[in-house]
Amino acid sequence: MTIENYVAVEKRLDARRDEFALPEGYINASEEASPWVPFVENVWIRHLTFDIRSNTAVNVLWVAKGGSLGRHRHRGPVNGYCLEGSWRYLEYDWVARPGDYIRESPGRCHTLVSDEGMKTLFHLNGPLEFLDEQDRIIETVDVFWFIDHYLSYCKEHNIPVNERLFL
Repeated sequence: MTIENYVAVEKRLDARRDEFALPEGYINASEEASPWVPFVENVWIRHLTFDIRSNTAVNVLWVAKGGSLGRHRHRGPVNGYCLEGSWRYLEYDWVARPGDYIRESPGRCHTLVSDEGMKTLFHLNGPLEFLDEQDRIIETVDVFWFIDHYLSYCKEHNIPVNERLFL
């Protein structure tokens, strides 16, 4: 392929992209773009994107000092990046601190706790299953749950829905 042919092909593909691809996304840091939505006691979620095509969601999880997220299992891979504070899983011997990257494999069970408080960016793929003491599923959280969580909070507090969060 010559350079001229390559450039011509790329121009044609650019036109297809412009025709079919979603616009680039930008969510600014203001709470007007995406508010902190209460999740469980001492835990809030700032939703950044919902992708129903792949059952994925991206959010920032904020856990106050001494807060915890119940024991849960992921059914898909999860990636996290600690932004501030620290947190750990009761089942593991490491502590995530600012700048640390966390990769979670599907099927693992763990209980998130934060002794000093934290904020972490999470990219969640597939559902999370919250478990009771006998390992029974008590709640399933997936992209549709996150969407409902966000929309219900916006409606209850008369906050405009940010359509840019939806892919």
